[in-house]
Amino acid sequence: MIIETVPVTTRLRHLLAGPDLLLAPGAYDALSARLIAQAGFPAVYMTGFGTAASALGQPDVGLVTMSEMVTRAGALTSVLGNLPLIADADTGYGNPLNIRRTVREYERAGVAALHLEDQVWPKKCGHLEGKHVIPLEDMVQKIRAAVDAREDPDFIIIGRTDANGVCGIHEAIRRAQAYHEAGADMLQIEAPKSREEMQLIAETFQGVPLVFNWVESGKMPLLSLEEIDQLGFKLVLLSVSLLFAATHNVLALLDLLKQGQTPTAFGEHMVTFSQFTHHIGLPEIQALERRYGLAQESVAREQLPTCS
Repeated sequence: MIIETVPVTTRLRHLLAGPDLLLAPGAYDALSARLIAQAGFPAVYMTGFGTAASALGQPDVGLVTMSEMVTRAGALTSVLGNLPLIADADTGYGNPLNIRRTVREYERAGVAALHLEDQVWPKKCGHLEGKHVIPLEDMVQKIRAAVDAREDPDFIIIGRTDANGVCGIHEAIRRAQAYHEAGADMLQIEAPKSREEMQLIAETFQGVPLVFNWVESGKMPLLSLEEIDQLGFKLVLLSVSLLFAATHNVLALLDLLKQGQTPTAFGEHMVTFSQFTHHIGLPEIQALERRYGLAQESVAREQLPTCS
């Protein structure tokens, strides 16, 4: 019997067409992506902010290249199986011709959706000051190129505008409308400043799937998930929550070590060795070793004499 596997792109479209608000925690590396999947979430978000931090140890100011982002996306999809990955694609890394290649590369990496923003390159995190946006028509052409380039019709293009922080909410809405008309499947107006702005966005784009980018201590109000759902948003990206939580705990442990204590004092906030190896898939590797006779080979090697 042949079992058909639903592509991750189609799976994501089905989730977005359903009645529930979709929650996608932000993964900053393959380990965090694996943990999100094990926790049972229906989708994962690849954060550009977190990728810049984890891959380069740098802020999100346009330092990560397209090829680096695609490589990271491939690392994430390799541990997610049939779980959809929604990925940050920054500005698309160039003009409409570059956008075409970007979309194709993200598709080949197994990504189910990406978002493209209308900032000037090099861009900045949407919650930083000093941003600039490109002319509306230039971004419209980028969206058109992205839609034309995708080979899988279910691959989702999210049109994102950062104009709210530069030109105000009405210009941001005008741009989002143009991006939707150009073919964007979903819309993301970054960093609404109030509940009223969120309500205006939702009322303007009734029937269009909307993205809310949740950023702790960012520029937007952090409403409850129930309120976000009631307003009419469809997808919540928890972009930096895991990254900030991990950083907090690393700093806390380092502070203890600087005080002369050992990691034992932090034990209740850590997983054990066996728990960690379980989470990163050691049992599956051991099963494969047994299947291919590698476990016996490992035992034989252990019995060899060692150098004295």
